[in-house]
Amino acid sequence: MSETSQPSPALEVHDLTVAYHKKPVLWGVDFEIPAGKLVGIIGPNGAGKSTLIKAAMGLLPLSSGWVEAFGRPLKEVRDRVGYVPQREEIDWDFPVNVMDVVLMGRYGKLGWLKRPGKADREIARACLEKVRMLPFADRQIANLSGGQQQRVFLARALAQESDLYFMDEPFAGVDAATEDAIIALLRELCSQGKTLFVVHHDLASVPDYFDWLVLLNLRLVASGPTSEVFTPEMLAKTYGGQLTVMTEVAEVLRRNEALAREESH
Repeated sequence: MSETSQPSPALEVHDLTVAYHKKPVLWGVDFEIPAGKLVGIIGPNGAGKSTLIKAAMGLLPLSSGWVEAFGRPLKEVRDRVGYVPQREEIDWDFPVNVMDVVLMGRYGKLGWLKRPGKADREIARACLEKVRMLPFADRQIANLSGGQQQRVFLARALAQESDLYFMDEPFAGVDAATEDAIIALLRELCSQGKTLFVVHHDLASVPDYFDWLVLLNLRLVASGPTSEVFTPEMLAKTYGGQLTVMTEVAEVLRRNEALAREESH
């Protein structure tokens, strides 16, 4: 492959600025991510993590900048983009069952005027099977636990059959078994060449979960392979040297450094 025909990044963000009531909440964010990465977006509360993925998807207006996916404006490849919102943003009392929720993921492929057919239902069933929720297909979504609800919305994203996924805190409020199931599924998607952006809070699990990080605090602090940017210096810049945060990850960083030394011998 020649230098002029290198594959386009899965996502390229240039000079992205978002403001609420003329007050910037993200400022001049620039990065690009190769395809096939499991990307963690980390930073303190109020850093703009959720705003970043909503703005990248076109769900929020930009004050400046642009976003491209696979070398094209994201609005032109929207059918290749999947989204898992925060659980708090969903009306869980809406009278709909699990299968109907997952089938909503097919409308991007069908268009809103067409009804899902037999093939779409088979895809939805397969997606529910992947997240171990097929036995609940007829259950009302409101009657599920938090972890079960999260699995259903992950199945809906899978049903979109996307190449690029944005997930806003998919591990929040779930039990350990659900978290293990979710990360296993995300790794499987990455192995298929999919790219996933995941807003995440648990710094202790970052080195085990993600191969690429975006460190954010209103501005971009760093973007790169986890092994290069998940360092005490970068975390101090991201979190302002907060003692609780640095204490939380210090042992993780020491463990990683010890493992690296062992592997080098």
